[in-house]
Amino acid sequence: MIHMGFSGFVAFLLIRVFKVVAPVKMTFQIYATCVVPISAFFASSLWFGITAYLHISVAFIQMLKALIATFIMAVIRGTDKPRCDVFSNMLLVSVGVVISSYGEIHFNVVGTVYQVTGIFAEALRLVLTQVLLQKKGLTLNPINSLYYIAPCSFPLVCVGETHDGMIGRTGAVTIRVAGVLKDWILIALSTVIFPESTITGLNIIGYAIALCGVVMYNYIKVRDVKASQLTADSLPDRINKEWKMEKKSSDKFNPDVGGESQE
Repeated sequence: MIHMGFSGFVAFLLIRVFKVVAPVKMTFQIYATCVVPISAFFASSLWFGITAYLHISVAFIQMLKALIATFIMAVIRGTDKPRCDVFSNMLLVSVGVVISSYGEIHFNVVGTVYQVTGIFAEALRLVLTQVLLQKKGLTLNPINSLYYIAPCSFPLVCVGETHDGMIGRTGAVTIRVAGVLKDWILIALSTVIFPESTITGLNIIGYAIALCGVVMYNYIKVRDVKASQLTADSLPDRINKEWKMEKKSSDKFNPDVGGESQE
């Protein structure tokens, strides 16, 4: 709640007071149909996700995220077509989660429902964000996004609290593998900090199988993205290379160009 309030306040200063970023044209219809639901799903994902920690272990929560988030984002957003390799990965992750669920010492239905509901809300939030950016034709930078979404999220997160008390130059592969390593670190720290959070042999086997499936899935996604980028860049690269070769040949047979370069 404090995070959303502070982010909205700083975004307001940057846009309205210091004029660092220009605001976009936001109509009431777009705000009511996109921004408000995005904020509501964001608050729901936070509340349900945090409440789940009161009922199930950190390790089991990470495995549920690995299964549901990957599957939902592939299907609901329509980023994947029915493919044998993707289906095999989803099956592998599902088997791993089932094994880890069976080996969970303190399995709790209520906590599992909370976590799954929070993940569904997060997936829907991402879907609506994509709709807001693409289908509505808005160009939102991070500051504009906070300017419109954070103030709306503030009271919604507050309601939940009162109820319950860039990929840059690093590369996509590195970021995604780091996410998997983060899950393992969270699982390991949970067993050290919370002695009651015991991990059984079946837990470890299930986690390993599920994480292998997630890594394979992410590798396929990154490979597909790189293949599409190479296809899109192949024609301009060829034109650029041909132009450079023609320029070199013309300079070679043009003595005036050589003399000017020496001067």
